[in-house]
Amino acid sequence: MIICFIFRILIDDLQVALEKQRDSNIRAVHSYEKYNDLDTINAWSANIAAQNPTLVSRLEIGTSYEGRPLYLLKVGKSGTNKNAVFMDCGFHAREWITPAFCQWFVKEAVDNYGSDDQITDLLDNLDVYVLTVMNVDGYVYSWNSNRMWRKTRSANKNSACVGTDPNRNFNAGWCTVGASSNPCDETYCGTAPESEKESKALADFIRANIGSIKAYLTIHSYSQMLLFPYSYTYALAKDHTELNNVAKGAVSALTSLYGTKYTYGPGGTTIYLSSGGSDDWAYDTGIKYSFTFELRDTGKYGFILPESEIVETCEETMLAVKYIADHVLNNA
Repeated sequence: MIICFIFRILIDDLQVALEKQRDSNIRAVHSYEKYNDLDTINAWSANIAAQNPTLVSRLEIGTSYEGRPLYLLKVGKSGTNKNAVFMDCGFHAREWITPAFCQWFVKEAVDNYGSDDQITDLLDNLDVYVLTVMNVDGYVYSWNSNRMWRKTRSANKNSACVGTDPNRNFNAGWCTVGASSNPCDETYCGTAPESEKESKALADFIRANIGSIKAYLTIHSYSQMLLFPYSYTYALAKDHTELNNVAKGAVSALTSLYGTKYTYGPGGTTIYLSSGGSDDWAYDTGIKYSFTFELRDTGKYGFILPESEIVETCEETMLAVKYIADHVLNNA
């Protein structure tokens, strides 16, 4: 999701920053304090599931346009009739801090289950589905070719321009406002809702599990905001008051750690109107607790958030996610 009014990145020399980050990322060993490439993330997800079989399992929910698997981790203690939270990261390829957070969330669950009362209670009574990288092709392209790439990598008929914005590709006011029908634009909505294999795989999984999924959290960057429906209209969601109160509490929890300031509210009035977003689609599909995070920062580094800020960003975001999950556990 692009935040138009703060999009200009204020780094003195962007190319130097890009090269420094690229050089620091030539590694094969997984780290929670570094950005990891897709192969490293996939190896990590297989390993953490294998090492924690009573708490984590890995599913393949589909493949991308270029044939890469979409791996989903199910985190939670085995049980029946459990409600669930669905969380995804890496919708937009260049937003590297978001897959870093999804990995961090799973680490925290594994490390603290049985010793942290809140984590233990949540995972005993809720499942959390974690799609660590949704836009896998774009993410690989952002590592290998263009660090600032946003969209998927699908071919567009009668156009040399590649890719669709996956967060304009859902059936929620699709391609009406804040989206483009031009394949060359970064907010290209695609040829139809769920025209992208990645979008359809995500939507199909949620539809198949709609009876248990009570919350949808989609993690983006940047601008330090916590948003909820609607983005495709200025109309208030029927659950506006509750969603606003949950967002307020989650932001307060987040800010309590390092003082990071977040804005919260409906997407349409808090940022701008945009259609085809996964959060609005999830809400309209029946998932009341639908939220979009826009992580650090507010424009100093933008999409090139340095690795030195990964840990603090993940730690504070974890507090907000736990707050929302706790509300879902007690109210869904």
